[in-house]
Amino acid sequence: MGQAYQTTIEDFLVSKTGESLKGKVDLILTSPPFPLTAPKRYGNLTGEDYKAWISSLAEPLSELLSPTGSIILEIGNAWERGRPVMSTIPLETLIEFGKCSELVVCQQFICNNTARLPSPAAWVTVRRIRLKDSFTHVWWFSKSPFPKASNSNVLQPYSDAMKRLLKRGNYNTGRRPSDHSISKESFLTDNGGAIASSVLNFGNTASPKNYRDWCDEQQVRSHPARMQSSLADFFINFLTEPGDLVFDPFGGSNTTGAQAETLQRRWVVTEPSTEYLLGSIGRFNRD
Repeated sequence: MGQAYQTTIEDFLVSKTGESLKGKVDLILTSPPFPLTAPKRYGNLTGEDYKAWISSLAEPLSELLSPTGSIILEIGNAWERGRPVMSTIPLETLIEFGKCSELVVCQQFICNNTARLPSPAAWVTVRRIRLKDSFTHVWWFSKSPFPKASNSNVLQPYSDAMKRLLKRGNYNTGRRPSDHSISKESFLTDNGGAIASSVLNFGNTASPKNYRDWCDEQQVRSHPARMQSSLADFFINFLTEPGDLVFDPFGGSNTTGAQAETLQRRWVVTEPSTEYLLGSIGRFNRD
């Protein structure tokens, strides 16, 4: 249901294909290279250069959105080189991204990777003077304060306590210290699940076996910083409907395209590395 292009996002945006997408994309879902102090083999800028680069894409990317479309931008934390001090560049970049366009910030999310290895190692496992850095910042931008969205599509399983409450059929009513007034009928409707919070906990970070096996067979390196499939699934379900168009300008191993395909969404991905695109074919080999 989609296409992956071997190109940079900058070249794609000025191409005929890129121009043809203006006003048609329902969701831009992407996790660009993070502003890490130690460069990765896929390439990444740092500091003010990183902030300027990502911010420069805000306006042209927003032009691709449909009137009810959204942008989900994931950026991880960065640390200063040689010091146990966090950089503010990731947050500055997200703020600047919104300022460089007419986008509004609909909501901020924390994506917590409960299975992440302890890092930065020098301060967490060697000196043991910091806690492990386990989350990324995920910001939801849109042209409109009311983009397409439905939290009913991403309900979470009820807790055991909530299941007992629904079975019991009554609740501790009255006014709370917060001044909220809870009626007798509050929380007694079974909506099929609980409303998700803005803290997203995803623990299984392993790539699908078909992707790993394909990379081994083709003797290509798998991408070293893959987006979590659970994150892609969550936002595609939350912000789009079957048949909608999803775009990832930093495709990497094409998690976005593969999950969009699974969920019956059309998709477009750009990625400059031929090797990573070749490896991503394995995500679509479903036995």
